[in-house]
Amino acid sequence: MPYYVYIMCNRTRTIYTGVTSNLEGRVLQHRSKAQAGFTQKYDITKLVYYEEYTTALEAIAREKQVKTYRREKKVALINALNPKWQDLAEDWEPNAPKENR
Repeated sequence: MPYYVYIMCNRTRTIYTGVTSNLEGRVLQHRSKAQAGFTQKYDITKLVYYEEYTTALEAIAREKQVKTYRREKKVALINALNPKWQDLAEDWEPNAPKENR
């Protein structure tokens, strides 16, 4: 089972970093505002970056590392793979299963 570290943002590019084993479901969960918190408060809906890992331990370690980065370094990660900050999940099915982390 793959694990993912991902970065999402809102229209003003406020950044959120997370980890999950179900990237599609987690993104849709953020978009539906199913849980109160940072992503709901700041309307974080756009997937702009992700990395895939084979183990949960690797993914969690990487998430912790990315979360220590200053904003400029996170922006550099995004710009390296997605310079236009396009929504990588734009075409995903809205009725996909929504599993928790």
